[in-house]
Amino acid sequence: METLYGISNWKLKIHREIDHIEILRAVTCDSRAVLPDELFGLPVTALADYALAPTARPVDGEEVRIISGREGDWDNRNLHELTMPEHLVSVGSYALYGCRFLHTLRLYDRADRWGIECLMNCHRLRFLHLTRVGEKQGEALSFICGEIHEELDVTVYEIDGSETRLVIPDYIEDYEENIPNHSFDYRISGGGYPYHHVFPGKKLDLRTYDSHWEQYLSRMYEHETAIRLAYTRLRWPRELTEQAEQQYAEYLSQNAEDAILWQLSQKDAAGLRLLLNKLGPADEIIRKACEQARMEGNTEALAILLERQRKAKPRGLDMDFDL
Repeated sequence: METLYGISNWKLKIHREIDHIEILRAVTCDSRAVLPDELFGLPVTALADYALAPTARPVDGEEVRIISGREGDWDNRNLHELTMPEHLVSVGSYALYGCRFLHTLRLYDRADRWGIECLMNCHRLRFLHLTRVGEKQGEALSFICGEIHEELDVTVYEIDGSETRLVIPDYIEDYEENIPNHSFDYRISGGGYPYHHVFPGKKLDLRTYDSHWEQYLSRMYEHETAIRLAYTRLRWPRELTEQAEQQYAEYLSQNAEDAILWQLSQKDAAGLRLLLNKLGPADEIIRKACEQARMEGNTEALAILLERQRKAKPRGLDMDFDL
């Protein structure tokens, strides 16, 4: 067995080719783990079927041990965050099957060969970070959004150094047994389904994404999710049309108190300033926000809110001193 030092602890079974490495099995004791980009000077380009599945059967292969630091339980069920190799192009079927606590996945856009049900039973996956590697979009984001029906917070790191952030709302799939017909009826509920399929030609289309907004509000949806979706598009307005901007701003204005109180919980000064500028909330909402910021000890937000309050019309001008 080869022993190497790396960023994370791993026990690997690999297949070594002349110009690349395929990981056949990988198990870690870390809750946050990074798969190696290279081994023995060769790029890691493939994950085999069931590569990280906790219940996968043993396979024959070259054994490699990567040491990082203190070790815990060697069980991928405890894996919370995973960073895929930079050179990865192929992900086998059921590669992450059963990683039930995985909530954050980081990968590069050159991964374009995906097996079936790669993310099966990864029901807690919530945060997806995708790094673009060329002018041409890959298919990774399209595949993952099609596989997952839970809500996703997506961050795309563009090649020009900018970021695109999106909220992909959830939807529910139900199979109801139709006993007289000896069949199952398939039903979809919730407004998130179209957002998981905004990929004509398997490429992200932000115009298509924005076009679903009115339909989303007409269906069953989560109010907080709608606030975050609208805010995220205003904060990172890549390819945002004037019409879409107005629609998102209108919804946030109608729900200004909820939007600002939610933003306080994010402890994001720039985001708070954006909402205040876009919404122009009433004095009473500012007052409630100040109280919330004081309770949370959020001094930066409180300073922004007090400054906004100071610039508002002085209360004395509204007073009536007639006797």
